[in-house]
Amino acid sequence: MCVVLTVGYVLLLRLTSAVVSPNDGEAALVELDGKVVGAANVGQAFTDSVYFWGRPSAVEYNGGGSGGSNKGTNNPEYLSEVESRIESFMAAHPYLSKGDVPSELVTASGSGLDPDISVRGAEVQIRRVAASRGMSEDAVRKIV
Repeated sequence: MCVVLTVGYVLLLRLTSAVVSPNDGEAALVELDGKVVGAANVGQAFTDSVYFWGRPSAVEYNGGGSGGSNKGTNNPEYLSEVESRIESFMAAHPYLSKGDVPSELVTASGSGLDPDISVRGAEVQIRRVAASRGMSEDAVRKIV
């Protein structure tokens, strides 16, 4: 029964994803000059000032080992990590106050792979990205 349910469940999930999801249940790959450079639904570590920064990852964006840190919100090590991320973010965005830093930009997602940030998460980075790219803030805001 365990084998039937285990194999049957996996096959049912695979069949369902192939029928109802985009790309037949496969990851949407991103290509550049004919070379696969990433997956559209998996975050990447962007640290250069010309890019919008996404959520931190507890697993370094490793799709094979997705997951959170499993540290509670009152864990001293977790709090230290978040505080360090806030300080790093504010160093690159000196025009912000601590309260202006969106939590998603200093806390990892449950999967560690989340590529998405909120509009607010992008808005607080407009000034830095515009300056780094030599663009006007209005031009970058239109992209956001």
